[in-house]
Amino acid sequence: MGTKYRLNVAGILRNSKGKVLVGERLGKDGAWQFPQGGVDDGETALEALYRELEEEVGITRDLYTVVEQRSGYRYQFVGGRLKFGGYGGQEQTYFLCDYHGQKSQISIDTDHPEFQNVDWIKPHRFDLNAVPEFKRSVYERVFEDFFGELPD
Repeated sequence: MGTKYRLNVAGILRNSKGKVLVGERLGKDGAWQFPQGGVDDGETALEALYRELEEEVGITRDLYTVVEQRSGYRYQFVGGRLKFGGYGGQEQTYFLCDYHGQKSQISIDTDHPEFQNVDWIKPHRFDLNAVPEFKRSVYERVFEDFFGELPD
């Protein structure tokens, strides 16, 4: 029996200047990622995206437009570790979203905080070393697929 993958979504919010929103994980200085989270039972990937972006960065779906989605990004947890009730990894769907809200509408002061800081950066400025090694190849593929290049 192979690895069981938990379904997961990630949102790449892009502003009108072409910058994307990244968050520094709560309690993990220097660990940056896109807002993301699991797909709950009975939920579509798009519904999970709407919920996760509201839970993690406090924005509602009227503040962004989904322009592209790509699926099939997989990673396994380190050392054969099982999480979330027996999953050995996650299979992600990434959504590229044009954000048309104000910077001030982004809030990490949520009911269940995930981030200690957020920043808007040009995609090529993302530091791949800020992502755990086991997720790095997914981030490389995501940057190539959505932006046509790896970060510097």
